[in-house]
Amino acid sequence: MFKKLPGDETRNLVTTTPDTAVVFRPAVVKTPAILTLLVFACRFLAALARTVWRHPVAVAIPVSLGVVWLLYDWPLAVSLLGFVVLALLGWAFTDRTSFARLIGWRLLAWWRLVSVYRRHWQPVMDVSGLARRVHGRDYLPRLVRVQCDGWADRITVRMLKGQAVKDWADRTDNLAHGFGTTSCRVALIKGGRLLLTFPRSDPLAAPIPALPIPDEPTVGPVEIGKQEDGKPLRLKVHGTHVLIAGATGAGKGSFLWDTIRGLLPAMRAGLAEVWALDPKLMELSYGRELFRGRYAADPADCADLLDEAVTVMHKRAARFAGLQRSHVPTIEDPFVLVLVDEVAFLTAYQPDKQLRHRISAALATLATQGRSVGVGVMAALQDPRKEVMNIRNLFPDKIALRLDESEQVDMVLGDGARDRGALADHISPVPELGAGVAYMRLETSPEPIRVRAAYVSDHDIRQMVALFTERGEAA
Repeated sequence: MFKKLPGDETRNLVTTTPDTAVVFRPAVVKTPAILTLLVFACRFLAALARTVWRHPVAVAIPVSLGVVWLLYDWPLAVSLLGFVVLALLGWAFTDRTSFARLIGWRLLAWWRLVSVYRRHWQPVMDVSGLARRVHGRDYLPRLVRVQCDGWADRITVRMLKGQAVKDWADRTDNLAHGFGTTSCRVALIKGGRLLLTFPRSDPLAAPIPALPIPDEPTVGPVEIGKQEDGKPLRLKVHGTHVLIAGATGAGKGSFLWDTIRGLLPAMRAGLAEVWALDPKLMELSYGRELFRGRYAADPADCADLLDEAVTVMHKRAARFAGLQRSHVPTIEDPFVLVLVDEVAFLTAYQPDKQLRHRISAALATLATQGRSVGVGVMAALQDPRKEVMNIRNLFPDKIALRLDESEQVDMVLGDGARDRGALADHISPVPELGAGVAYMRLETSPEPIRVRAAYVSDHDIRQMVALFTERGEAA
């Protein structure tokens, strides 16, 4: 009999049949009405205090209008309201940036909270499996805060006790579709609190034209494109190594040429040198004049050039020992960036075993010892598997463009990167939509960020060569 009853209903049964066990009802304690009213009153006062604390301006405006109405009747209150509205409209038209930061995004956050997130919170949590029912009582994760900016909604959530970040990361598709967005990112703020990011628009949907060549020579972070939030993308190349992985046509060349373009003033000033290894002869050869003879395409020449870079590194280390711990670019000791396009051809697919070992050993040496003496490596490849690139973990900064398989995302960016929103395998194969779009994971930040590199055309490269050679001849 009891087997046919769902859940805990059996404990509510009372029977007087002699041949069955007696089941007692649980004790029920009736709460006095006055206590219930006090509890609701306390909750109301707490919610009111929390609202005033979090939204002082939004509360002060209607309260002020209500006081004016009571003291001076409704005409003055309506006139005051019209003055406030006109003042806000004038502010919005004259200084849109400050108005959006102080008023606009907060109003949008409130509207999104009321119309989208709070309205659909319980059904989305139930359907996605993030809510729990224990002993007949429902438990929901708490929606703490909603923030908006120009491209996304950021939701602060307090998880249930016992939940893990992976429980949410495995349900990003449920959350995105449940709240009407295309994607969802999950990031841990602190113990028990998560930040969910729901993009409302995509600033990276359109290709980015080549950025202007900087005026000042610098080897610091070079601007190469745009981040998903609309901010400039600046890539650090001095004092680190960068690994770029992406399928054919994903836009690896954009990151290489944008980096060269950003370093061009420093190259003209003698503070930086770019050494290029181009085994497929189709990417870096277009601007070989920029490399001042430090260009190699034949595997044997590539091995010799890498050995020369190792020699420069060892000589600098011997001179810097006991004097300095970090490199400062000078004309005597410029920053050397070794660019390697299609590094897998040199380290895995090279038929000459001796050359393969020389190249792999040189790259490993540069990756482990080079950045402190001003020798950096930027390598690009298509296949990120360990047997193809067995030193990928020696690159602190990693960039994943469009990849063919979901497993490759974690191979490039590290374990768990795809669960945190790095959907590199979902990037569009259409060049206008996906070329140059990537997810980047830096040494200083474990969270992947979505970016797009600017497109440097053949015409832009010819202009770079002409400018570089013209300045060189003038000097």
